[in-house]
Amino acid sequence: MSLSDELFERAKKVIPGGVNSPVRAYRNVGRTPLFIKKAVGSKIYDVDDNEYIDFVNSWGPIILGHSYNDIIDSVKNSAIYGLSFGAPTEIEVLIAELICEIVPNIEMIRMVNSGTEAVMSALRLARGVTGKSKIIKFEGCYHGHSDPMLVKAGSGALTEGEPNSAGVIKEIAEHTLIAQYNNLESVEELFKKNKNDIACIIVEPVAANMGVIPPEDGFLEGLRNFCDKYNALLIFDEVITGFRLALGGAQEYFGVNADIVIFGKIIGGGMPVGAYCGKRKIMEHISPVGNVYQAGTLSGNPIAMAAGYEQLMVLNKNRDILKTVSMNSDYIANEMRKIVDKYKIDAKINQIGSLISVFFTKNKVNSFKTAIQSDEKIFNEYFNCMLDNGIYIAPSQFEAIFISFAHQSEDFKRFLEVFEKTMSMLKKH
Repeated sequence: MSLSDELFERAKKVIPGGVNSPVRAYRNVGRTPLFIKKAVGSKIYDVDDNEYIDFVNSWGPIILGHSYNDIIDSVKNSAIYGLSFGAPTEIEVLIAELICEIVPNIEMIRMVNSGTEAVMSALRLARGVTGKSKIIKFEGCYHGHSDPMLVKAGSGALTEGEPNSAGVIKEIAEHTLIAQYNNLESVEELFKKNKNDIACIIVEPVAANMGVIPPEDGFLEGLRNFCDKYNALLIFDEVITGFRLALGGAQEYFGVNADIVIFGKIIGGGMPVGAYCGKRKIMEHISPVGNVYQAGTLSGNPIAMAAGYEQLMVLNKNRDILKTVSMNSDYIANEMRKIVDKYKIDAKINQIGSLISVFFTKNKVNSFKTAIQSDEKIFNEYFNCMLDNGIYIAPSQFEAIFISFAHQSEDFKRFLEVFEKTMSMLKKH
């Protein structure tokens, strides 16, 4: 029995399911989760000292690579002065100024402690600003685990087969309206049926919690137009795309402005953090200057702010980093497509920027309905073969492969060797 196996048996006695987030359980891929000891650069190491090339990257925020020296030094230097004060610090101001400089259409930002908290707060803000109660979300998009968002959610909820959670009361769920991603007609129909009741649309500008699904031409522009027409707010959930798709996020990449933008762990360099931001006229509705209440004792934690500020400073000073990561992702995705074609595997490789997904289906994947047509049994075989050969990817059909700046040519070579070995194995089946 491995040390990971032993730890998992111990964990199951004191932690529900043995994990602190459901998708970590590895239940759907039929194995014990790896317990991680350390990570450096593009590599991650489990407690049994097995080395893997990491394509999860803490689910996205590790853009520069693990244990990046400048970020680690910044965290150490900050920790010397204390871990938490529950009071304002200079670093909060510095990172807020930097984000407002980098991200288009943003004038003010409020820090919180997670993406879920940021979503919950942004929805309350949208309702407070508009005086309306209903929200539109998209089937398969995941926006954290607050009650209004656990209605046909993606990511872990899809993997575990329970997109609607027990404990979410009907009266709350009734205020969440469900549209189809990349389908503007479904959005317009909801606005027509609820003309004066919709406070906002919340969307992952690139759906990345039902696998990576980019928006089709005109989709985000259409959402912007509907919000303008019906006096609703457009919320971009950029927990995954922010500072990864482009330095200014999806607004910069697609040229579409949102009213409120949500960020998550990515602005903490991997530390627990979240934020929501927007124009001054919207953000000043938040207490203490406005009447929309939101608070957090440890919001703007100095350690998390130090890590995030350092990562954003590096990306801001070296604008070619994201271009390089995106070019490497283009290369990997194209090579994967060639291998899939070579072995005549029914699979689609979706990619945008540094995000890649493999869907085991012969059909184009551009929505929730097409994503769930993928063969999860084949995905599980693919996952296990990749992991057994030292490639660390997410244990879910509905998560992304994340490329980081730390990945080097030898990492990509090994990834593609293992990917081809896996496709060859799948072909024999």
